[in-house]
Amino acid sequence: MDTLKNNGIYSIFPESESKYDFDTTINRLVSQIEARSWNISFTHDLQQTMKKHGRDVLPVKVLAICHPSHSGQILDKDHERVISCMMPCRISIYEKSDGKTYVSRMNPAMMAQVMDPLTAQVMQGAAADIEEIIQSAL
Repeated sequence: MDTLKNNGIYSIFPESESKYDFDTTINRLVSQIEARSWNISFTHDLQQTMKKHGRDVLPVKVLAICHPSHSGQILDKDHERVISCMMPCRISIYEKSDGKTYVSRMNPAMMAQVMDPLTAQVMQGAAADIEEIIQSAL
């Protein structure tokens, strides 16, 4: 089921195939996110946004998620706040032309390799949580 690739863009943005349809995948993700005390700060419906601009695309929703214990460690420190442009974390759920549903996300653990120790620790912790959420949902 998992189509994670270890090179190129798939290392930065891993993608997993869901065995569920689009809506079920979203519902399962939302349940797992909430069960682990993460918050969904916003849901971006990119299909609807594109429709408003005359474009017809397959379903795409992006969940912007945050966990105060992770984000608070970054936002509490002036020198760490530069990372806020990558917050909140995002999980994208979309259909492809093959009719299957996929989930992608940014790989914060990979980016953590070039960060200072506190940011790296927080990003690795968030990455582990997000992987657990996705794998439990799929």
